[in-house]
Amino acid sequence: MRHEPFPVVPVHQVPPTPPTARWLIENLWSQEAVGILGGFPKLGKTWLALDLAVSVASGTPALGTFPVTHPGTVLVYAAEDNLRSVRDRVAAIADMRSRPLDSLSSLRLLDIPELRLDSTPDIDRLRSTLELHRPCLLILDPLVRVHSADENSAADIASLLGTLRTIQREYHTAVLLVHHLRKNGPVGQPGQALRGSGDLHAWGDDNLYLHHRNGGLLLTVEHRHAAAPDPIRLELVKEPVPHLRPAPPERPALEPDPGLEERIVSVLAQAGRAVDRETLRQALHSRNQTLSLALVHLRQQGRIERCAGGFRLMHPASPVPDTAHAGERNALGPPT
Repeated sequence: MRHEPFPVVPVHQVPPTPPTARWLIENLWSQEAVGILGGFPKLGKTWLALDLAVSVASGTPALGTFPVTHPGTVLVYAAEDNLRSVRDRVAAIADMRSRPLDSLSSLRLLDIPELRLDSTPDIDRLRSTLELHRPCLLILDPLVRVHSADENSAADIASLLGTLRTIQREYHTAVLLVHHLRKNGPVGQPGQALRGSGDLHAWGDDNLYLHHRNGGLLLTVEHRHAAAPDPIRLELVKEPVPHLRPAPPERPALEPDPGLEERIVSVLAQAGRAVDRETLRQALHSRNQTLSLALVHLRQQGRIERCAGGFRLMHPASPVPDTAHAGERNALGPPT
């Protein structure tokens, strides 16, 4: 029996992707991309997923920063939250975008008690739902609640992800899965710490990862077909309503002040004894933070040492007359 062959097309006849058609959310998520939003529990993954949902549904910038180039319908299944809880979160995000909640009619929630991607009846109903609503983004939160397969089985996970990839291609929708990271995952590429089979990391066209960093949150991005942006510092704030937002820029680290360091050395040499920190600060008219940095740098260079009386030169030298620092020496008093 002869079967009908698969269709083929010469590569030069395939139209290129227009630059304006690449992004659903600029620099964060591509049109029709599949991928993972990963992070530890209680870290803000659902807040971020709903922020993206509100952004696409309203056409407003994600996190107030990343433009949405192709707004449209978003379908969300929040397996761990009741509809009222999701509604309240969405309302808070919409409020920060100056959008009334009733203007988000294109953000739609699956109102079902359970969805299983490894259940043929559930997949058939999901396909019918996608056919009816034609979303440009489907969010399933979290992955662990939408299947009963072995998370560590490459074969089981590959089957689930294959189903979602087929759905993405048939309905031209982006698919975002919210998933957990392992507590003791390997150091390095964030996707290597995703819980379960390594196929999850390999599957994603675009992946987002939330981490704790210095008391805040750090969002890192991976793209299969584009350069990733720099990591983004975020914070979850409660006022005026709960929402995620980019954190204020960190203050630049202070650089050592060579001039101050030489003045410290001169003062210690002229004193001929150990000098405590507060006396140095007053003599040099220096700020605490700047003085601390200079003292640390001088100790690292082996030029001064900490002792019972404060700080002293490692290799005391004969005082050198220096009229420029006469006021600083007089403030210390005569050598003992």
